[in-house]
Order: sequence, then structure tokens, then C-alpha cells
Amino acid sequence: MNIIGKRYWFFLISGILLVAGIVSLVAFGLEPSIEFSSGTIMTAGFEKQVNQPDLNEELAALGYSNALIQTTGEGNYLIRFPELSTDARTNLQAGLTEKFGALKVADFDSVSPLVAAETTRNATIAVIVASLGILLYLTWAFRKMPNPFRWGMSAIVALFHDILIVVGLFSLLGKLLGWQIDLMFVTGILAVLGFSDNNIVVIYDRVRENMLLGKGSGDFETLVNNSVVETMARSLNTNIAALFPIVALLITVGSSIQNLLVVLLVGIVVGTYDSVCVAPSLLVVWQKGEWGRFIGRRG
Repeated sequence: MNIIGKRYWFFLISGILLVAGIVSLVAFGLEPSIEFSSGTIMTAGFEKQVNQPDLNEELAALGYSNALIQTTGEGNYLIRFPELSTDARTNLQAGLTEKFGALKVADFDSVSPLVAAETTRNATIAVIVASLGILLYLTWAFRKMPNPFRWGMSAIVALFHDILIVVGLFSLLGKLLGWQIDLMFVTGILAVLGFSDNNIVVIYDRVRENMLLGKGSGDFETLVNNSVVETMARSLNTNIAALFPIVALLITVGSSIQNLLVVLLVGIVVGTYDSVCVAPSLLVVWQKGEWGRFIGRRG
């Protein structure tokens, strides 16, 4: 099975996915939750059935035409407003009760612009620190291999490949379905980094082992390809097994941890492809000095 020999096809597939994700991100951006952009969010339910268009019309009549409305798995509505004062909350609830009858507010949270900015900064720092930690660890772990920094950088490029695809998908979901990124989304991104890194390390470990044993007939590409094939069953079995509880939770738990579960679901699928097809291929391209060919010139 010549996986590494098809590396430029894998790069093409990844390039298409990345370009699509970046275009979506540039065109639509991300829809931040109040944790990142400030405002007030209310989780509300009604005794009688209320249609979303009717709710949207009533909110507009109350002066909240820009309110964002999402349905939850429990049949409630998740409504996001600009930051509301105590009086504004009271008037809002009174207006909805008068129109639709008894109103049950399950949650009513506000985040100030200052807290939102701090949360955004901390989330960004967390992703950067995690990435630098992975780079330093892999460089140290494979320090006895030729050019160990390349091993770490190849993994980091592959991991950012996963993140950009997930972020691009959420940009599209934000535009089409109104999905917002929140701290659960950031938690999922960090979990995907760790999960994908673990998969890459398993393959890199086998590459190192085969190098020390003198396998591969002196051809680095053949050695890496054999290492990928030898660890593929382990990678697929582990990742497929991880998908079952995620899908089960996504079906049963509903919207409370929806972002975390969707990020994990997409991240594990993309990360499996990335750890088998992209990260080892990048290492081969770098070790063989094929960057010129990789960007379209003669190497």
C-alpha cells in the first residue's frame, strides 16, 4: 500500500479543503457567543407552542429586531441580545409573557465587553501555548533523529491543517444555521490538538524505530510508508472507537455541549486523515528537499 507515494494527491485534497475553509472564514467570519463578544443570552421556554417566526416578530416589536434565535434540543429557545439592563430584562419578559403566555426562563446570562475581550485573549493564548508545547516536545522527543525540528514543524503544520478545516466549517455553520463559537468550541479545538498529536506521535515513533532497525533499504520515503501502513490499523481502530460515544452524546445530550461534540467529531475524522496522509508526507517532502516541487517548481 503506497500511501506516501500519493502524497501530492493528499496535498491537493487538503488544499481544496483549506481554501474552502479560508474563503468561508473570510466571507462569513465566525459567529461569537456572548463569551467572546459581550451581550446577554436567555434560554426561554413557553407553556404553549411558539413558532420561531412569531417569536422573532414579537422581539422586533419589543425593539430587539437584531436578536439571534436558536432552538435547543429541549424545545426551548436560545436568544441572544445586546447587553441588557435589569429594567430591560424585566420589560422583555413581561412583553413575551403578555404575548405568548407563561414564560419559563431557564438561564439569563450577561457578559461585559471587558470580560469578553479577556476571554478571547485567554482562548487565543491557550491555543498558541498548546501548539508551542507540542512543537517543543516533538523536537525534544525526536532529538536523536536527523533534523528533529522538522519532525515537530511537520506535525504543527498538520495540526493547524485540522484547526483551519474545523474553523472553516464552523464559519459556514454560523452563516447557515446561526451556530456560535463558545468556550466549548475552544475546549474541542484543544482536545483535537491533543488527539491528533497523539496519532502523529504513534506514526513518528514507528518511523524512528524502523530507522534504528535499519529498515527501508536506505530510502526514507519507503521507510515512512511502511511505518504508516504498520500503524494504520491502530490509528483507525482507536479513532473509530472514539467516534461512537461522541455520536451517542450528540444524539442524546443536545445543544448544551453541541459545539464540543461537533468539533471532536469533525476533528477526529480530519485528524485521522491528517495523521496518516498529511503529517508523514510533509516529513518526507522536507527530508527529501522536495519543497520546490511541492509549490509547483522543479526541485
